[in-house]
Amino acid sequence: MKILKVLGTFALAAVLAISANAAEKKVKWKLAMTWGQTLSPFTDAVHGMADMVNKMSGGDFVITIDAANKHKAPFGVFDMVKLGQYDMAHSASYYWKGKDINTLPFTTMPFGMTAPEQYAWFYYGGGMELMQEAYAPHGILAFPGGNTGNQMGGWFRKEINSLEDLKGLKMRIPGFAGEVLAKLGLTVTNIAPGELYTSLERGTIDALEWVGPGMDIKMGFHKVAPYYYTGWHEPATELQFMVNQKNFDKLSDRNKEILRVAMRTAAYDMYIQNYHMSGDAWATMATEYPNIKIKTFPKEVMDAMKKANEDLLSDYAKDKPLLKKVLDSQKAYMLKSRVWTQMSDYLYLKDNL
Repeated sequence: MKILKVLGTFALAAVLAISANAAEKKVKWKLAMTWGQTLSPFTDAVHGMADMVNKMSGGDFVITIDAANKHKAPFGVFDMVKLGQYDMAHSASYYWKGKDINTLPFTTMPFGMTAPEQYAWFYYGGGMELMQEAYAPHGILAFPGGNTGNQMGGWFRKEINSLEDLKGLKMRIPGFAGEVLAKLGLTVTNIAPGELYTSLERGTIDALEWVGPGMDIKMGFHKVAPYYYTGWHEPATELQFMVNQKNFDKLSDRNKEILRVAMRTAAYDMYIQNYHMSGDAWATMATEYPNIKIKTFPKEVMDAMKKANEDLLSDYAKDKPLLKKVLDSQKAYMLKSRVWTQMSDYLYLKDNL
């Protein structure tokens, strides 16, 4: 958590300068997480944010955190914030596609932007403004809450050699990617994090995707499903801090800025922490679990996924102007920035591996 300390020091000075002598009224907020209390680094981002808010406010702004095992509604946090039962929540926007499809693209999209591209889009390419437009009808403000980078494509009990091998499989996979795979014949479900291992072990599902080595190693999926596929569906999974708009508006300017700085710092720290965790975890997994087989989906499968993805996006966007606006913005930004991504990252790696 070194970056929290470094950035926190600079942020503290900046925030205190806003209202150095102002007496602040004590503010006590509650935050609900979709995650259980031990799901690092998701929970680290939340606790890091709350800790920074407390320190930068001199104890005048305190955020208490309830994990999913306490409030008992991991996928109910959207409504909790909307109704004011909680001031904030930490979750992922693609969980709300059934409530409001316009919120879907702000976590990630299949075959979409990488994490650096997506962060650039959020903060400099109009993404933040579009996200606020999507959440505004619900009385919610949304902010980036931490990125996992490119996620792995999932753990499978059996090897996938063709499209036929996918048909009939039961798989846990959230977001738009689930709809893509459903078009290819899979039965798709979304299961709360705490139930994933048991579901895979008991055969309730045949495959699942979670995140990457850093988070997957603790879940034990490799003990049940040895085929570990590379990603396509979540190239830049950004979590969200959701904030009740009315409660945010009641904050002083100083506390608003404290909260913004803390959320942005904690989000970036989660990105680099998760990257570190995955590198560390894969070194362990490769040594201790040689039965794990890293696979890439066959070209036939990838082509079918891309086609299904394009068809679904086209259908959804027809009568949903805001969704189309967001998707068009993401596509245009990706096309522009991808040239630089290829020049700076891809060609460097290609020539040095």
